[in-house]
Amino acid sequence: MPYPHQNQRRRILKNAFAVLLLLCAAAPADDWPRFLGPAGNNVSNEKGILDAFPKGGPPQIFSRRIGTGYSAPSIRDGKLVVFHRVSKLYKVEETDTPALVIKHINGELAALKAKERLTDASLKAAIQTTRRRGFIEWPKAIARHLDVEAIDCLDAKTGKLIWRHAYPTTYEDPYGYNNGPRCAPLLTKDRCYTFGAEGVLLCLDLKTGKQIWRRDTHKDFKVNTNFFGVGSTPVLEGNLLLTMVGGQPESGMVAFNAQTGKTVWQSVGKTIWHKTPKLGWPGEPLMDWLGAEKLASYASPIIATVHGKRVAFCLMRQGLVALDPKTGKVHFKRWFRARSNESVNASNPVVIGDQVFCSSAYYGEGAFVLKIKPDLSGYSEVWSTLKRRTKDRRHEEVIGLHWMTPIVHEGNLYAFSGRNEPDGRFRCVTFATGKILWDQDEAWNKYGPPTNKYGRGSLIQADGKLIVLGETGKLGIFALNAKKPTELAAYQVPQLRPPCWAAPAMADRRVYLRSETHLMCFDFAKTR
Repeated sequence: MPYPHQNQRRRILKNAFAVLLLLCAAAPADDWPRFLGPAGNNVSNEKGILDAFPKGGPPQIFSRRIGTGYSAPSIRDGKLVVFHRVSKLYKVEETDTPALVIKHINGELAALKAKERLTDASLKAAIQTTRRRGFIEWPKAIARHLDVEAIDCLDAKTGKLIWRHAYPTTYEDPYGYNNGPRCAPLLTKDRCYTFGAEGVLLCLDLKTGKQIWRRDTHKDFKVNTNFFGVGSTPVLEGNLLLTMVGGQPESGMVAFNAQTGKTVWQSVGKTIWHKTPKLGWPGEPLMDWLGAEKLASYASPIIATVHGKRVAFCLMRQGLVALDPKTGKVHFKRWFRARSNESVNASNPVVIGDQVFCSSAYYGEGAFVLKIKPDLSGYSEVWSTLKRRTKDRRHEEVIGLHWMTPIVHEGNLYAFSGRNEPDGRFRCVTFATGKILWDQDEAWNKYGPPTNKYGRGSLIQADGKLIVLGETGKLGIFALNAKKPTELAAYQVPQLRPPCWAAPAMADRRVYLRSETHLMCFDFAKTR
């Protein structure tokens, strides 16, 4: 027969265990405060994610009509920040009705604190006078409040607006793509940083949306305008905001004081690229720096610890640069640019241990993996499309990434390869050797009939699975399987019309998706 103190001890242990279970159940969910998640690698640590979709797709929490842009949403402490452009030119969707259009535009006007409102009569007049098919041009009284880049802070559970900060923009994409911002918001405990399509770098108070500081980088630095506007999301390292400004002659990368916006250092430009061999070009000529070059790319800097030191990996227009994030001192560079002027680098570098992977989808550039020297002074090449092509001119790239950044799991890359819609492939490739383990055709024709393909896409890794958003608006779940592609669930989201190029985000097992017209939230929790 146990003594009383033994019973008491058992009750204490039992109660302690129950409390522990409650604490585990109530553990804080991952936020998604920056581009590509908490660590900038598309990975969430959340568990309890759906293995399959109910009939009709995952439960929709909210859907919100928004302005144009390719900026991915960011989430922190229950706040969702979306960066978009409220335009004078309204894109008509199949589901639009006069009542929905009026409600949406009047909501935008109210958020901008404008007194004017759209009416049935003014909507009909605008439709009759619009000359661009598929769009509505708003009357001057309403249009004068629009064409703004808007930073909207929403309740992450409901999608309701908490605050808006907006400023005028005149950006026009020269290639006919949408005119909205491309960079994702960067959120800290009390601040929100954004980088607009025309180079406006903002720091806002996350609680109120009030401006703390602003830099007009295209005015403050000598920037030669890039093809599709500004598209490289800044990153924080301590109190430094590392930003791919793309300024001549030595301001490709700029570090700003995150608290004040003052310039701390400038680096990357003529000094490192002048007379650099153009690897992979016929004869590999030396580069002659003329001062008219574009420096910025559409890839965001990645900061990692390599050989015990913090290193910023910046895939610029000319190629990869590794530098000290505190000082801007360049450790090494590697030329990586397609021969055609109409080309970009847009996929982030991926660092695993002392190796770095980069890829491009333009004109057969393919990919490479470099092994970094212990003193950071240079590298040896592990494998590359270029090296393989010197041995076999007909060698086809194993992976060519356009705008997505791959997942790395157990030494394998999971990614969507291909420059254009007819090139789309979903592949698993070994990181160390560049060997294709499996390949799934996801090619489609954007001018053809509806498709059940993903096209090219973006990924989130969570709970042993891959959450996939295809550019076609197809949402899916795949098993993390290096032997074969295993689709567990798929759903064509009706509101998400192509192209869906913004990366998905996830916080508290809620998945956030955006297209050129909609922001949507789905519940991916098995239970709540």
